[in-house]
Amino acid sequence: MRVGGRKMAWWLLAVLAVAVVWHAGLLGYAIRQGVGQLMLAWKARPVEEVLRDPSEPDSLKAKLRLVQEIRRFAIDSLGLKDTKSYRTLYNQQGREVLWVVTACKPFEFTEKRWKFPVVGEVPYKGFFNPAHAAAEKRKLEAEGWEVMVRNPGGWSTLGWFPDPLLSNMLFRSEGDLASLIIHEMVHATLYVKDSADLNENLASFIGDRGAACFLKAKYGPSNPALVQYLEEDAEYRKLAGHILRGYCLLDSLYAHTRHLNPNHRAAVKQQTIRAIISHADTLQLKYLRSPARVYTDSLPNNAWFMNYRRYQARQDAFVEEYNKKFKGNLRAYVSCLKTRYPSP
Repeated sequence: MRVGGRKMAWWLLAVLAVAVVWHAGLLGYAIRQGVGQLMLAWKARPVEEVLRDPSEPDSLKAKLRLVQEIRRFAIDSLGLKDTKSYRTLYNQQGREVLWVVTACKPFEFTEKRWKFPVVGEVPYKGFFNPAHAAAEKRKLEAEGWEVMVRNPGGWSTLGWFPDPLLSNMLFRSEGDLASLIIHEMVHATLYVKDSADLNENLASFIGDRGAACFLKAKYGPSNPALVQYLEEDAEYRKLAGHILRGYCLLDSLYAHTRHLNPNHRAAVKQQTIRAIISHADTLQLKYLRSPARVYTDSLPNNAWFMNYRRYQARQDAFVEEYNKKFKGNLRAYVSCLKTRYPSP
């Protein structure tokens, strides 16, 4: 090798070494997540095997057949991508398996973002180990962020890996289960890099509408399961609308209280959040637990409000386009969205 070639080789090695050190935290996180995903896949049983197992209860098999119907409906009737996800079942044995960390500035709606290859910047970070999630929470709080840790009902690896069904999913009602499965299947069909709000809002919209379409196709337009699902969905939208109005109120409050000292500003913020949560009781919700009861001991923070924004803030725009341009034809709308946005 010539001297110039040796210098180039050493230079490339040096750059590689710096990159490895610089991204050591990301690399370690990716390895831990990869191992966690592989462990779930390794321990998951093929759905067909469970269906053939005489020792498994009929109630479980009925829910698994329902999932198969939902998948097939999403593929054939909605045009979503067929992947290897939800063809296996992982028994959680009543335990949570994923902890998702989100964070936001305390006096502005600026969220913490993490950058990853392929998916780009995202405002959440998942952990299969609760201790790792707790450590991330402590780290972020020490940096001045408000943090929320939640256990999601499911997640999507965008079709890169075979996501298993989680046994806790099967405790959901038929409509709620259909919404969740279709939501995650949307992520494997439509994904815009660096646009978590768009991706989650789209998946929520298609998941919720898709679930209603599935129940209607399966049972008919007047079936009690469909009627209840539509009532629950309308109720959730009423609550989400209230929380989003609270988000706007807080956003305005933060802009107009910059002159206050930190303690006074924090007190005004807490008073406002308490009013937002307590006023949720006036919505007269039938199916959903009131946030006023859930947050009796401690109030939600900015990360909680951002979570509603991430999943629900764009719903009205989608509803308008869906109804006006596509006359309620969800498959046609999905087809349009697939050409408008790149798939993973």
